[in-house]
Amino acid sequence: MLLNAAIVLLTVVAMEAMAWLVHKYLMHGPGWGWHASHHAPRRGWFEKNDLYALVSASVSILLIWLGLNGHPPLLWVGVGMTVYGLLYFIAHDGLVHQRWPLRITPRSGYLKRLYQAHRLHHAVHGRDGAVSFGFLWAPSPRKLREELQRMRGQRGDGVDAGGER
Repeated sequence: MLLNAAIVLLTVVAMEAMAWLVHKYLMHGPGWGWHASHHAPRRGWFEKNDLYALVSASVSILLIWLGLNGHPPLLWVGVGMTVYGLLYFIAHDGLVHQRWPLRITPRSGYLKRLYQAHRLHHAVHGRDGAVSFGFLWAPSPRKLREELQRMRGQRGDGVDAGGER
């Protein structure tokens, strides 16, 4: 029981690291074709970028199925991926991008920091020069603004370092 809980928790942490890598090097790289929709005004409920969530959910479902059919640790890895996906849905899609009816703008604490960090990610219009690629870990907004200003000075590309889109 304790080992299973540890596997779930470690998977959630590992998923944030994996999400950072995938977001920076795949989504803002060769996978930009899907991800570009997330950096543009949304038309309707869904965007092409949502296909990444379907891929991740499919992997999670496969791991849960394998875990239930003879490979028990994979069940808990799949559960950890599902927990991460739920946290992502709540924090990223709900809180930051307000894709569900409840509109909350955090005023303090961790959620405000998370909100600001992701808004700073969207301060760059395009696939290059963005900051803050995690979804649940939020670097200091002050440091992110400084990094954006540094990049803006190097490239002169119109980055809005205030974090607004």
